[in-house]
Amino acid sequence: MAAQDDLRDRPIGELLKQLSQETTTLVKQELDLAKAEMAQKGRHAGAGAGFIGGGAVLGLGAFGALTACLIALLATALDHVWLSALIVAALYGAIAGFLALQGRDKLQEATPPAPEQTVETLKEDVEWAKTQTRSAAR
Repeated sequence: MAAQDDLRDRPIGELLKQLSQETTTLVKQELDLAKAEMAQKGRHAGAGAGFIGGGAVLGLGAFGALTACLIALLATALDHVWLSALIVAALYGAIAGFLALQGRDKLQEATPPAPEQTVETLKEDVEWAKTQTRSAAR
C-alpha cells in the first residue's frame, strides 16, 4: 500500500518518464528474447535440412561402390543378379525414407518461425503497461 501511495504523490510527468524508461527496457529485453528464440528455431531447421540432405544422398544411390559390392554378394546366393540389385535398391529406399522422415520431423519442430514465447510475453507486457497507466492516472 505504501508503494501505491508513493506513486500517487509523484507528479504525472515523472511517472510518465519512469513508464517510458521501463517500457524501453522491456522492449529491449523482448527483442533479446526474440533473437534467442529465432536462433534456436534456426538450429532445428538446420538439423532437419541436414537429415533430408543425407536421405537424398542415400536415395540417389551415391554409394556406387557399396551398391556394387552388395549386389555381387547377394548374386552369389541367388540365381539372378537383377534380384540382388532389386533387394539392394529396396534397402537403400527404406534408409532414405527413414532419413527423410527424421528431417521432416526436425523441420516441423522449428515451425512456425515466429518467436511464440516472445509474442506471449509481449501480450502480458501490454496488459501490465495498461494497468500501470490506469494506476498512474488515478
